[in-house]
Amino acid sequence: MRTLFLQAPSFDGFDGGAGSRYQARREIKSFWYPTWLAQPAALVENSKLIDAPPHGTSLAEVTAQAKDFDLVVLHTSVPSFKSDVKVIEALKAANPNLKAGLIGAKVAVNPEVSLVEGKCVDFVARNEFDFTIKDVADEVPWSDIKGISYRNGQGAIIHNEDREILENMDSLPFVTPIYQRDLVIEKYFIGYLKHPYISIYTGRGCKSRCTFCLWPQTVGGHRYRTRSVGHVLEEIAWAKQAFPQVREFFFDDDTFTDDTARAEEIARGLGKLGVTWACNAKANVPRKTLEVLKDNGLRLLLVGYESGNQQILHNIKKGLRIEVAERFTRDCHELGVQIHGTFILGLPGETTATIRETVEYAKRINPHTIQVSLAAPYPGTFLYNQALQNGWLDEANAELVDDLGVQIAPLHYPHLTHKEIFDSLEVFYKEFYFRPSKIAAIVREMFGSADMMKRRLREGVEFFQFLHDRRKSTAC
Repeated sequence: MRTLFLQAPSFDGFDGGAGSRYQARREIKSFWYPTWLAQPAALVENSKLIDAPPHGTSLAEVTAQAKDFDLVVLHTSVPSFKSDVKVIEALKAANPNLKAGLIGAKVAVNPEVSLVEGKCVDFVARNEFDFTIKDVADEVPWSDIKGISYRNGQGAIIHNEDREILENMDSLPFVTPIYQRDLVIEKYFIGYLKHPYISIYTGRGCKSRCTFCLWPQTVGGHRYRTRSVGHVLEEIAWAKQAFPQVREFFFDDDTFTDDTARAEEIARGLGKLGVTWACNAKANVPRKTLEVLKDNGLRLLLVGYESGNQQILHNIKKGLRIEVAERFTRDCHELGVQIHGTFILGLPGETTATIRETVEYAKRINPHTIQVSLAAPYPGTFLYNQALQNGWLDEANAELVDDLGVQIAPLHYPHLTHKEIFDSLEVFYKEFYFRPSKIAAIVREMFGSADMMKRRLREGVEFFQFLHDRRKSTAC
């Protein structure tokens, strides 16, 4: 079947891509690659990938192409679901014969409700969906396709048996040729990565059990299944030739450093290729491993610290000691490895005192840059079930964003309100970045590069606009 893979237009500036850790408008305009759409697109002949948000593609432009396809597959999420259903309605109005399916964590954990609420949706692919979508595109009878929930000819919803989890990760083709074919890579921008960048996955799953983390609990699982080292290096070598303008490669595995021996082996291969790279890491990587990674092109680690309070880390099953994270951070500073640190406000156990503790912790360990999020209980996670059971989440906040696509504070506690959590994000950012030492470091960075000067000035404008939009939010 002629198949369109689509990240649909929704909120202006909304980063809802299939590689996004949480779907919302960012503090500065950022877009992750739609890797989880590109992967099945690479499996399906006669396919096309449209990533509307970063390319500024309108609904009218997408709809005009609907007649060219037999099948459309959209990635959806909790915040974008209603909008995505409206897009399918518009596509089917233009092409009544078009079959439409959804992928993503939202439909993986709640296929029945997704099909009931999305009456124009013909099927959803649950869990790990790559070869499920290939079967649909290859016109395998739907009754024979594992991992699919669908509406049959009589309108009844049918749930087929689950598809086995993918073990041979090398059976998946490279995604970077799809990037080259269908995307403009300069449209993808992340504040802490060099531009232009490319991100790929070298494996799926994460052995950590963080209660809030969406992907391991819904799609990837808690066992780290990896591509072979040679397979990864072959793709990077191909991409280096195909995209000579790329300044950095990012490995978006949930925790690339879970397997330190493999990480070191890949790093040595990357060193021979002469590329600059970055990855997700847990704040417990041994110094000897850090030295190998740094010596072979590692520039930056994206690290989830989450909280500066040890009890909260226990509450969310982070499996990390504060003192270990502090030692790891000192090692990175001494070795010259930059850190983009991520923190979450409003997790179970949060109080005004623990928020203050986390702000001071972030200032003390001093990552190069930070990202502050608000605890988001996505369906399918332990945190979501916990929030429902304890009355921390109400229906008015269940979509996790406001009508502008800005993240809200969906959780509340008897001792801590939505508004207190929501307001603490701005305080956190201002206290971290408006310190004299941090301002001086940013100014030095800007004066060291004309490109960085332009970039930081633009980010500053976007950041203050983001704060302005948050203040207008009525969701809290």
